[in-house]
Amino acid sequence: MTHPQSKVEVFAAIRRDSRAGLSGRQIAIKYRVSRNTVAEALRQPWPEPRKKMAPRASRLDEFKPLIDEMLRADLDAPRKQRHTAKRIFARLVDEHQAMEISYQIVRAYVAHRRGEIRVEAGRGPPEAFIPQSHLPGVEAEVDFGDVTVRIAGEQVKCFLFSFRLSYSGKAVHRVLATGGQEAFFEGHVHAFRVLGGVPTGKVRYDNLKAAVSAVLGFTRARTESARWTAFREHYGVEAFYCQPGIKGAHEKGGVEGDIGWFRRNHLVPIPEVGSLDELNEMIDRWDEADEGRRIGARARTVGEYFAIERPLLRTVSQEPFETGLLLPVRVDRYSQITVRTNRYSVPARFIGRQLRVMLHASHLIVYDGQQVVAEHDRLFAKGGQRLELDHYLEVLIRKPGALPGATALEQARAAGKFTPVHDTWWAAACKAHGDRDGTRALIEVLLLARHLPTEHLVTGLAAALRAGALTADAVALEARKAAEEDEQAAPEPAQHDNHEATVTFLTERRLAQLPRDTRPLPSVTAYDQLLKRARPPGERPAQGETP
Repeated sequence: MTHPQSKVEVFAAIRRDSRAGLSGRQIAIKYRVSRNTVAEALRQPWPEPRKKMAPRASRLDEFKPLIDEMLRADLDAPRKQRHTAKRIFARLVDEHQAMEISYQIVRAYVAHRRGEIRVEAGRGPPEAFIPQSHLPGVEAEVDFGDVTVRIAGEQVKCFLFSFRLSYSGKAVHRVLATGGQEAFFEGHVHAFRVLGGVPTGKVRYDNLKAAVSAVLGFTRARTESARWTAFREHYGVEAFYCQPGIKGAHEKGGVEGDIGWFRRNHLVPIPEVGSLDELNEMIDRWDEADEGRRIGARARTVGEYFAIERPLLRTVSQEPFETGLLLPVRVDRYSQITVRTNRYSVPARFIGRQLRVMLHASHLIVYDGQQVVAEHDRLFAKGGQRLELDHYLEVLIRKPGALPGATALEQARAAGKFTPVHDTWWAAACKAHGDRDGTRALIEVLLLARHLPTEHLVTGLAAALRAGALTADAVALEARKAAEEDEQAAPEPAQHDNHEATVTFLTERRLAQLPRDTRPLPSVTAYDQLLKRARPPGERPAQGETP
């Protein structure tokens, strides 16, 4: 016979057997319990709860009053000069010779006792949170979070931008090289484009420097940066600023949790990509796939709630807003400009000139007036350099000895723009013509890259090297041959519906669009009177008249 397992089952079996006529002694023997247990089961169907054991004495007991005294003193102390668990432990050891207790015991006691002492002193009730409901299309939350990714084999720290709709939980993410204002604006523009509109109510922010210049006292009043004010007015964004510090985190807890969830579920393990653009394409696909998930115990998915919310968003302005930051820069004698602690190269002809930089979140563009003179991807770390070898070729043609140790050459090798074929051809040219002339020949080859595709130029270098032709002219000839072969090998455009391709001349196209000409054809009848009058036979011409 299978005996009952739980005490409730034992009580039920005892009461059942008692009704069947078994005595208390027989029931006690059958279920191996005492007569008191049988009597208790017959009195009530539910057993009494097990009594809790009294807490064991702890080595910390004699020091608890001292800890409580320190925590009560902290109630009136300045916020930045209150006891930490580590400081309490150190005082107990130094002042009271508490050598037998551990820091872990002190930390655990302080963690729960600090809040109790505050409540006992009447300084406020325990912190409580009230669930909130959100109307569709009305509110959203925005925040940045740190992420680490591997880009082109290098592990770098980036910034994850998140724009989350409060009703549906639909979030749009973007990984950017910086957390500055230009990244803040680009994240918003991307989110508006994906969501198809702007919330009609408030968008919650913490006190990001990209938006807030100063926090005014203990109120929610803020001094906004001028560009942020112009940006949010352009797109119709109504900003709501949370309390400063950790106290304001719960006011936008949706986006705080979303960043952590996205980081754990999509960025673990650390993604390895070739560029930020490649990573953001992956993020767009993840955001779309995440519409199929349910948040907590919600009845519908994020995508189903977003389908309700999307038509209620306010349409954004179609007029573009320049999210980049325009900065004046001066080119130094190394043909470099300094932008946010990093240095970038420009063509050497602009040394000493004043230029302008349009700084975006992940790249920058250098202008001379309206002309673009250089473009670079932004550096992630501080104090770095990004140099293009092409910017120094005009100088290197006069100073060929500076090429072997040039930083721009080292970066070109690392980026794969200066290939082993270049190095082999360079070494052969130096052996044939000497270091100076061989290097100059290489620089002339590098100048050809401004007019010829890199793959054709590398093909030309390899062909010239096999032929022993170690001059720039020979490389140019072989590169053009490779380009012509590629053009001849290119497939002809497909013919649709078996119709031959026709050429429409621009003049015929313009004439076909002119109105019909209804004027009469021109006639030369009126000019007949200018012809010579015919003379009868035998008549002589008059004096002065030509016969």
